Amino acid sequence: MKKVFLTLALMVAVAFACSAQSIIDADNGRNPNDFYQRGIVVGKKAMPYPYLRESDVVWETTIWRDIDFNESFNQFFYFPIEETSAQGRVSLINLIVSKAESGEIDIYEDDDMSAPIDWEAAWRNLAGTGRTVQVNVLDPETGAPMEDEDGEYVMKDSVTTPSFDNASAKKVRIKEFWYIDKQDTRQKVRIVALQFQFLKPAASQQAEDQLAWSFVIPMDEMKVRQMLVNANAFEENNVVAERSYDDVFIERFFDSYVVRESNKYNRAISSYLTGQDAIFESQQIESRIFDIESDMWEY
Repeated sequence: MKKVFLTLALMVAVAFACSAQSIIDADNGRNPNDFYQRGIVVGKKAMPYPYLRESDVVWETTIWRDIDFNESFNQFFYFPIEETSAQGRVSLINLIVSKAESGEIDIYEDDDMSAPIDWEAAWRNLAGTGRTVQVNVLDPETGAPMEDEDGEYVMKDSVTTPSFDNASAKKVRIKEFWYIDKQDTRQKVRIVALQFQFLKPAASQQAEDQLAWSFVIPMDEMKVRQMLVNANAFEENNVVAERSYDDVFIERFFDSYVVRESNKYNRAISSYLTGQDAIFESQQIESRIFDIESDMWEY
């Protein structure tokens, strides 16, 4: 009997010691934003795409599609705009702009990615030259606004400092290659370029701001993919099930629509169709792509 009591006492003592140790460890590793240590995303490595031989590609087409941030399903790309109190999360816009600004990733003028561009030039394209506004002419002695003979304030033109706001992002456009690999007779896709659409400030107060496309980043470069792997996109229903931005694009966890397919005229849908006709054409292209794989098995 004494042995039984001694064994139970020893088990209780060991359990208490383990519990105490876990409490100590939790206090020492305290994280104000999380209740446990997260390291999976930090140590995750991007997986290279498998090698593809030219002779294995039996069909190919190029597609451009837009991801609209106004659609609720896609808003995890856009938010949070303010990085303060974001619990370590970062929006896709802030992530890419910060890496482009620091020179950690290469950026290009267009989606052919034949002409590299530095951040200063890209920033000037987005921010413009500043906006011309009307301001009061101040009395050099009193500092008060001057008035003319009719009692009206004297105004003059002034050019504001050029500025660029990440929050003005409206869409993201991706360029992708769809192809069929004869090794497994499957239809596959690779995203090769990404480009944001921003609202560019107009040159004057009277003019309306214009939509403009930004620089292009190469989505098939390993340093770009590593950047996307180490940043999670917010999952509203279960935070622990968050996908990295790389997973989002590979799994195609977004809502989009086709705006252009490679064609002999080298033109986008918007250049020859508008309204419902353009929507129908986009859906037709989407359906035709998916039908190609199934049609291979018809005899």
